[in-house]
Order: sequence, then C-alpha cells, then structure tokens
Amino acid sequence: HSTVIAGDPIPWTSSDVPTSLRTVVDHCISNNAYKPFNGATVGHFACKINDNTFLTSIRKTDFNKLPEVGLVKIVTDGPDTVLAYGAKPSVGGQSQRIVFRDHPGLDCIVHFHCPIKESSQVPIVSQREVECGSMQCGTNTSNGLKQFGNLKAVYLDRHGPNIVFNRNINPQEVIDFIENNFDLT
Repeated sequence: HSTVIAGDPIPWTSSDVPTSLRTVVDHCISNNAYKPFNGATVGHFACKINDNTFLTSIRKTDFNKLPEVGLVKIVTDGPDTVLAYGAKPSVGGQSQRIVFRDHPGLDCIVHFHCPIKESSQVPIVSQREVECGSMQCGTNTSNGLKQFGNLKAVYLDRHGPNIVFNRNINPQEVIDFIENNFDLT
C-alpha cells in the first residue's frame, strides 16, 4: 500500500519523463489504447528514476488527458514504505517495481488492455490466478518477459501486454513492436 503525502503531479512534459516513454505512450493514446471507462482509463505506465524513485501513472485518471493530469512521484525504501507525492499510483505500481528490480537496465514500462494478434510470438501468461497489480502479478509478469530486439514483453492472457524497455531505445522500435503484435483498436 502506498501512503499519499503532500506533493504536486510531475508534468507529462517534464525532463524527468524519458522522451522514449512519452513518445510511446502518446502513440498509444492517439491510437485508442487507453479507452475511457467511468471517467478513467485502464492500464498503466512508468519510468524508474533510480532504485528508490519512480514516476508512474495516477490511479483513476484519464490518461488521454496526460498534459492536464501528469504523473505521480513514488519514493520507496523497498517493499515496506511507499510514499506517493500528491496522488495514488496506478494499481500496477508494485508490479512495475518488481519488473524493474528483476530486469536491470530496463527502466520504462507500458501496459494497456487490448487483444494480441494471432501472428504474435509474444509469450502469453495467465493473469486469472493473481490480483492485478499484486506482488504475484509482478512476479508473473517479470518471469514471463521475453526479449524482442531491444525490449522485453509478455502478454497477460485476456488482459494486455507489458512492454519494458530502456529509456535510450529508439521509441519507433517500441511503436513498431506494438503495431506488429497488438490490436489497439
């Protein structure tokens, strides 16, 4: 559980947000990956700033309004204390930290809900047995990731992909991977 303390959202245009992550998420938004439902969108995305600091999407917001909403800064001492500055993090926050811990060198993650294309070689793991965003979900995701070029990905069955990459990747590689493997419509 995170403890929300005073703080302001991190602007989507902040230099702390890697250009690659911003470019990929903006592509996903413009192609309807984050569909509105009851005033919010489902999915999440984040970047690791250092071992204890992360920027992540804000829970129960509309990601299609990122310039207005921004991201929440998370500072943690590990599994015990999670401080969120000004807002609750997306439910995927715990999973994000597990993936970043288990895959050194990868510091950006994108997750949205959509079908996988039949031709995709992305491994599919079951999501049903674990609560979305739980430690078990993070371990399940982390263990299922497979290398594709300069990124790693896994598809949570009947749910959506987790795509993990380093901030220095050419964002077009991630966009092409998404377009080749997932149906955003």
